[in-house]
Amino acid sequence: MKDRAGRRRARRLAIGAAVVLALAGMNGPWVYRFSTEKYHDYKINRPEYKADNGHWQVVEFPEEYRQNTIHAALLHTGKILLIAGSGNDADNFDRKKFDTRVWDPVKQTIKRVPTPADLFCTGHTQLSNGNLLIAGGTKRYEKLKGDVTKAGGLMIIHNENPDKGMRLKAGTRFVGKANGKTFVLKDTVELKKAVKTFDPDTGKFTGNEPGIARAYVEAERRGKKYETGTEDNYKVTGLTGEDARNTYGIAQKLALDKKDFQGIKDAYEFDPVAERYIKVDPMNEARWYPTLTTLSDGTVLSLSGLDEIGQLVPGKNEIYDPGTKKWTYTKEEQQFPTYPAISLMQNGKLFYSGANAGYGPDDIGRDPGIWDLKSNKFTKVPGMSDSKLLETAGTVLLPPAQDEKYLVIGGGGVGESERSSKRTRLIDLLADEPRFVDGPEMAKGTRYPQASILPDDTVLIAGGSEDYRGRGDSNILEARLYDARTGELRRVADPLVGRNYHSGSILLPDGRVVFFGSDSLYADKANTKPGEFEQRIEIYTPPYLFQDARPTLTGGPKTVARGGKAVFGTRHGSSIKSARLIRPSASTHVTDVDQKSIAVDFEVTGDRISVTVPKNRNLVQSGWYMLFVTDDAGTPSVARWVKVP
Repeated sequence: MKDRAGRRRARRLAIGAAVVLALAGMNGPWVYRFSTEKYHDYKINRPEYKADNGHWQVVEFPEEYRQNTIHAALLHTGKILLIAGSGNDADNFDRKKFDTRVWDPVKQTIKRVPTPADLFCTGHTQLSNGNLLIAGGTKRYEKLKGDVTKAGGLMIIHNENPDKGMRLKAGTRFVGKANGKTFVLKDTVELKKAVKTFDPDTGKFTGNEPGIARAYVEAERRGKKYETGTEDNYKVTGLTGEDARNTYGIAQKLALDKKDFQGIKDAYEFDPVAERYIKVDPMNEARWYPTLTTLSDGTVLSLSGLDEIGQLVPGKNEIYDPGTKKWTYTKEEQQFPTYPAISLMQNGKLFYSGANAGYGPDDIGRDPGIWDLKSNKFTKVPGMSDSKLLETAGTVLLPPAQDEKYLVIGGGGVGESERSSKRTRLIDLLADEPRFVDGPEMAKGTRYPQASILPDDTVLIAGGSEDYRGRGDSNILEARLYDARTGELRRVADPLVGRNYHSGSILLPDGRVVFFGSDSLYADKANTKPGEFEQRIEIYTPPYLFQDARPTLTGGPKTVARGGKAVFGTRHGSSIKSARLIRPSASTHVTDVDQKSIAVDFEVTGDRISVTVPKNRNLVQSGWYMLFVTDDAGTPSVARWVKVP
């Protein structure tokens, strides 16, 4: 029996081997089902495959330097600033464990940088002096409905005294005049004095406009019976006489509902040379999830965000002056959802693609359009397909920037919707009547797509997930190159790491692209196992870097004025077909309004190339740029850093 069983087994193996050999002759690598991973590694590492599709490589930092990277920016030193803050980890927040790293991707060095506040879900942009402006962050983590034990919410505090302001410390108690319930102030509040209102017709003062502050309060005790359902006036305990008469609170519903994240007013400049944060004046409004957009004069517009009580900032946008380090409100208000994708146009107006990162009403500030900041006129732009699926969509200004064409990629439904869009949409803002039209479709509906402009006028689009935060194991391990000249979208090598919420990508000066972050809600298809933050970095090397040679740029000035010329040394100068100034990225939450690729005129004479910077200040904002030249095979040089004053 044993011999017969052995013979049967030997026969099966022989038949199996014959089938394998036969299939190998017909179908090549498909036969190796038992070693698919080995074959895949073989395939993606073949030189001809890399030359067509590029190559991905995972970088794992030493354990002591790993962090939950939420934000990243390329510094003009060539290093990358990686910011986690508390890293979407409430335990880190409670321990005040806030992280920042400076990583040199060439020398492979990592430095830990002291982080002064929770810069988790902050806003950032490149400044003209080379610093990175960082504003906003987290004051308090959200609490889901089941975790809220004390009723709380918004209290509007009034001061009707025209002669002095008031300061109410955290812990101050408010007692409802009708409901008798006590609520506690969670943060110290400064109240301005009231303003006397003057009637020019009568020549008399008619009353006072009270100083007002918005504050978050919680019930003194736990339990549902301390909730309120109607508006009430609240007396401030501990005040007497005139102060008691002039200072009071008004609140409506104070409940056990879910409490959203709350923002901070803190602002900093990060110095890339000293590699440290420099505190500047705080914003007027607390902001969590804000967008920072640099304007033509070098000032910075701060938009949207959740305030210090977790509500959407009600259209109160403000501008930072890098000279004075101070913030001032814009004259008019305009409200947007959080992290709105808003970019400066060549005519000085602002373009809003409609893409955003989430928080805010579904019927306010979600239509794409052109915004004249001076007049506060907002003109809606028609034609957007899947217009209800623009949360977590990507937006990129297609190269060259002078063409003023934008691509809007994917997106999803409001909030935790499972809906996502396969569409890409194009708009030409130089057209007489700008209107969105559909571009090539992606294979899958895609939230959180990462998009990086490359020096050869293509855009790398990778990652994302079909569902909210990768729910249902829906990460998309695919990458594509979009050719801005032809409109072609073609598949290239697949990334090795899934990327969804809290991820981003950064173009390096050597032409490669760094991907960071990802914060899946669950780690399995059944949505039962909590996800873990993706701490690995991945680098994509595009196909153009697997060619035989690349052009060079050497020497040249560090500073070039608008309209000015600069001369650099070069090899293979006769093969150069284009030159681009690319603004370094500052990326988070599918939002990177800094990146743009500007065409520059050039002349080649022997081993020298002269480039001319465009004159338009709206197109070429002051600051540092990477100057690339690209040859007739589409291969770029390593960039030279150039500062435009």
